[in-house]
Amino acid sequence: MFEEDLEALGTADLLAAASEYDQIQTRAAVRVLEIALAYADRHAVVEGYQWLPGYEQLRVYGGDGCPGVAEFAPIEFGAVLGMSSGAAAALMGEALALRHRLPRIWAAVLAGNAVPWRARKVAHACLGLSQEAAAIVDRRVVGIVNTVTAGALERIVKAAVWEADPEAAKAQAEAAARTRGVFVAPSDDHGTKQIWVRAAAGDVIRFDASIDGLARALKTLGDPDDLNQRRAKALGWIADPTAAHHLLEVARHLARTQPTHPEQASPQPSTSEPPTSEPPTSEPPTSEPPTSEPPATEPATEPVAEPVPAQSRSARSDGSGASDAEPSGPQRPRAQWMSVPSDGADCGPSDGGGAGDAFTRLALAGSLAGRLAAIRRDAYINGLGAGSGRGERHTLYVHLTDRTLATGDGVLRVEELGPLLASQLGELLGHGQVVVKPVIDLQDQVSVHGYEIPERIRERVRLRHPVDMFPYGGAEATRRMDQDHITPYDRTGPPRQAGQAGQTGTDNLIPLTRIHHRAKTFGGWRSRRLPSGAVDWVSPHGFRFVVDHTGTHPVSAQAAAQWLRCEWSPADRGTAAGL
Repeated sequence: MFEEDLEALGTADLLAAASEYDQIQTRAAVRVLEIALAYADRHAVVEGYQWLPGYEQLRVYGGDGCPGVAEFAPIEFGAVLGMSSGAAAALMGEALALRHRLPRIWAAVLAGNAVPWRARKVAHACLGLSQEAAAIVDRRVVGIVNTVTAGALERIVKAAVWEADPEAAKAQAEAAARTRGVFVAPSDDHGTKQIWVRAAAGDVIRFDASIDGLARALKTLGDPDDLNQRRAKALGWIADPTAAHHLLEVARHLARTQPTHPEQASPQPSTSEPPTSEPPTSEPPTSEPPTSEPPATEPATEPVAEPVPAQSRSARSDGSGASDAEPSGPQRPRAQWMSVPSDGADCGPSDGGGAGDAFTRLALAGSLAGRLAAIRRDAYINGLGAGSGRGERHTLYVHLTDRTLATGDGVLRVEELGPLLASQLGELLGHGQVVVKPVIDLQDQVSVHGYEIPERIRERVRLRHPVDMFPYGGAEATRRMDQDHITPYDRTGPPRQAGQAGQTGTDNLIPLTRIHHRAKTFGGWRSRRLPSGAVDWVSPHGFRFVVDHTGTHPVSAQAAAQWLRCEWSPADRGTAAGL
């Protein structure tokens, strides 16, 4: 064992030390799998089993041929290991699968010839197979679990799974080919999302044409971005059909009434092609999006139009104009517009001007942002949406500091989306029809005397606790998540006097996922609110955890008492696990 200062070790000794500690880690991981199996065996039945809503049930986590496990068992097991309930259930299921479905690989793990995390990957890949098919994979893969790279192992296991059950593989491939839907990937670090569509060919072609039409309309209105950028912006307009229709009408009117000037073709035409429409997968994306295709580009003969002075524009009186479509020949006309003062951007029809004058004034507003905002607004005043008002309203919860609010610069958090730069908020909103609601003071204690939770209290609880408040709960608190009474509601309790807080209030409620809510109600978990606002949890076997805005802190009984007396500073909390 290398206990001395690492800086004093030679390079060869340093590498030897790394190898030795890796072996120690591997042996510890094997032992954790063995403990998981023993723990699962002790929870193969549900004590006091009842067919009642919410009560604990048996769940099979390892696949065909594995015994069931009481569904609340992985919750406590995960908490003591510092992992979520779902991760603990997966660990127990894969351990059971190795023992009952992949005995050769499990024997290799116990003998030190297969690394546990690699063996678990094989078990996970075989979860959907029958026990007989899993045995085929076991025989084919056992000798190479440790001898090939992780990527090669994944490919070999995939082929073995297909070979073990070819009918299931064929049925899965056919089902994937028939799968249709619209799939949205998680947000990336730049505040953007990707979307995949698998639908009928005709519908996709028409949708693509609509995207192109809106992209051309944006260019007619003066958007200087390239085609791909404008096609992406078109999605925001399609989300508002009334405004999209109005945008197209304004662009068509402008194309008919504004002069066009042919321009010479570029001597080197573009050779770029638009991205293919073949979706990368048949299932909703859950991890890394596919590699981006080459960006689509417009012909090099189509420069971005620029505003021209009013004196250079000659009005057309013959009623004809340029075609709505953008020709693809060597020469392409470009639409132009007249710059007018910003105070002339009123989108309402002028006296005697008619609809054409209104369209012209919309199209010629001072800035691109002003033109597009005026078009959206006019769509609900004089367009198809006249008299109907805006569509369904949505509430966007934005968390930011006073400095970010004052300077407009910094990082903010949008619920169910994640962190964004303050400069990206306007792009997220996508329009100017915004109602800013008063800031909710989360220090106010709001309560009622009944059991049902009013929406105004639910909203405050969700804002106060943005995640599941169970130990190592990572799910974001949404409107669909349960809210639990920390001190159970007493239906037979004495009536509250005037001025007293009710049992259902912001100080007595926390968000919990349904499985954690059930584990507390029927599984022996207990909780209480500490004066600091944190929640003190006690597991069925007496393990204690304190959950606050910084996360989960495993503590001993002595440490929990210190939490209760608020004797610790935030810097001291990291020592809780060692008490």
